[in-house]
Amino acid sequence: MKRVLIFGNLGYIGPVLVEALRQRGPVHVTGHDTGYFDRCYSAVHSSGLNVDQQIYGDVRDVDATLFDGVDAVIYLAAISNDPMGRAFAEPTHAINDKAAERVAGAAKAAGVGHFVFASSCSVYGAGGDAAKRETDALDPLTDYAQSKVAAEGRLQALADAGFVVTCLRFATACGPSPRMRLDLVLNDFVATALTEGRITILSDGTPLRPLIDTRDMAEAMIWAAGRPRESGGDALIVNAGSDEWNFSVLDLARQVRAFYGEIAIDVNTEAAPDKRSYRVDFGLFHALAPEAYPTRTVSETIAALDNVLGSAAGGLADFRHGPYIRLNLIRELIAAGVLDKDLRWRV
Repeated sequence: MKRVLIFGNLGYIGPVLVEALRQRGPVHVTGHDTGYFDRCYSAVHSSGLNVDQQIYGDVRDVDATLFDGVDAVIYLAAISNDPMGRAFAEPTHAINDKAAERVAGAAKAAGVGHFVFASSCSVYGAGGDAAKRETDALDPLTDYAQSKVAAEGRLQALADAGFVVTCLRFATACGPSPRMRLDLVLNDFVATALTEGRITILSDGTPLRPLIDTRDMAEAMIWAAGRPRESGGDALIVNAGSDEWNFSVLDLARQVRAFYGEIAIDVNTEAAPDKRSYRVDFGLFHALAPEAYPTRTVSETIAALDNVLGSAAGGLADFRHGPYIRLNLIRELIAAGVLDKDLRWRV
């Protein structure tokens, strides 16, 4: 793998992926991103792009010449969570689903060998207590989850012996990044512990969530970008995470409390039940990619978050109303008149 093209490289996961690629040895990395979150880098990191070529553009309008000489395409571009999906349903499907198919089609036509799509375990929806496997029925409850299911189907149809497609159904992301997000459950808990000396759970604490560290996500994508056909076939959909990282939201809060000491945990006992609850089986991922299977502990990830966010704690005050919450920043750009409601730049 000599040349990699990453769509969505300036989001939360992209910079971590690029750094992991750099550590593997010589590889030419091109980034393609619209730049919504270009200024969301943390205080302890440089804003440097760390890519060989950076292209700013809308993934809905991609030039086919971008794929010349590329070995692998990694598609991270997405309207990236349920609140944003609710607020911007049409762009969510256009970017997460339809644009992914068009990009993959252009990549295949150009002779790209591998296509990696960042999907989500949220496709399982109201999963109950049984650990969900890839062959289990799906229950996508939100526009975000529905867009991921639709994209998986479109991409599977494009796969063949010369175009190996891998859809990684990632557990909920968490952990450090040069471009932090705090609209993720573990990241939120660490931020509130640092800024308020307590942990606030917005739900009743019972929903089940699998989690995965950003650095382990990067390892999974690098594995997928070079995956041989014999390891999963032409089109592979696989849960990406670890069995050890299935938690209830309350148990996760207790993990954070164990790191910081006896701080209070506030549970919203009046919250409406959150149907997005699922436990996931990552056995197939372990079997196919033992070298990429996560080995970090939750306490290690919490420590890494503390290191990144601790130095910026003063700047995190009232973070739920700031740009570390992605929906806030999008609304700010729309209010400023530089982004329209289809999430296209006006300038």
